[in-house]
Amino acid sequence: MASVGQQGVAGVSHVFPLGSRLGEAGRLEIGGCDAIELAERFGTPAYVYAEDDIRARARAYMEAFRARADHFEIVYASKAFPCTAAYRLLVEEGLSCDVASGGELYLALKGGFPPERIYLHGNNKSEDELSQALEAGERMAPGQRVLLRVTPGISPSTHDYISTGQVDSKFGFVVDDVPRAVDRIRNLDLVGLHAHLGSQIFDLSPLEKLAEVLSSMGEYPLLNLGGGLGIAYTADDRPPSIEDYAETLLRSAPEGVTVLCEPGRSLVGNAGVTLYRVGTVKRIPGVRTYVAVDGGMSDNIRPMLYGARYEAEIADRFGGEVLCTIAGKHCESGDILVRDVLLDDPRPGDVLVIPATGAYGYAMASNYNGITRPPVIFCSGGEAREVVRRETYEDLTLRDV
Repeated sequence: MASVGQQGVAGVSHVFPLGSRLGEAGRLEIGGCDAIELAERFGTPAYVYAEDDIRARARAYMEAFRARADHFEIVYASKAFPCTAAYRLLVEEGLSCDVASGGELYLALKGGFPPERIYLHGNNKSEDELSQALEAGERMAPGQRVLLRVTPGISPSTHDYISTGQVDSKFGFVVDDVPRAVDRIRNLDLVGLHAHLGSQIFDLSPLEKLAEVLSSMGEYPLLNLGGGLGIAYTADDRPPSIEDYAETLLRSAPEGVTVLCEPGRSLVGNAGVTLYRVGTVKRIPGVRTYVAVDGGMSDNIRPMLYGARYEAEIADRFGGEVLCTIAGKHCESGDILVRDVLLDDPRPGDVLVIPATGAYGYAMASNYNGITRPPVIFCSGGEAREVVRRETYEDLTLRDV
């Protein structure tokens, strides 16, 4: 499974879901389903996932850790895609689940994760969220099993907004404060330590001694080494393999300790694409060609939040020589999904696809400008099913009193 995430089919970049291909008519197929037919059936924008891609990556993680550790647990960082259909799929693959709020806990339970395979963490949990977690697990303090979050002072090479292991972080206890924090824990069962360096990591070297740093703070049965493995958002991106990531993460892990790993983006990011319909094409000679689509920052805020870069293609005309900027429909000049991408003569009515949107698109979607959130479509073996319906205008007023 070393090539999971880096397999391309002729004409289709490795940023697209595994198994994606161009059919005989040159039309993109995701999970065996024609992208243009999906757009016509379910409308646009739409989040489309290749179900088999998610399963393949989950199995790759399980196999990589099984080959290198006697005791381990792969914990889905569900903030990346907190959808009950994804929870159901991943619990079937033997994963556990990480939740960061009462809402994610509710969704994970609805998705079929048993309480004993759910981890709740993050800073500043409310009393209500803690009570909710305790009630779901049918356990009450004293005796509640807990992990202590440590800020190891290791800074990965990634965007500042998604870096969490440096000393200046809102998460966890810095190394010098860990003994005092451990001493303050009363009537709870401290079973391990937890650290997370950040997200979208390509350089694995900061991870090499993470287990060693945590192990130096005492002997515990569990070490949660976080997640953060990066994915390919553009054809030039070559993230490390899951196997290399596991090898690096486990290199310093003590024998007999159960090691936890928390992949999120690397499980679902490349499994999903977003389909849009082109509305207008605005050509400014000598300046820029704007291709405006029927979505934007309400369904993918990452380009505006992090400066995230994506690719884009016309679903039935891959390639091209027209330099374009993909603009959203929102009332913001900064509502730009992709800058400077080559397309094949884009026209109103075209179905445009942006790959590698499987993580944090759905999770961060909003109703800005009163735009309804897109549906989620799972595709496998040529069959498509709607797992989250499109919002309606009526949904926008459901909470009004």
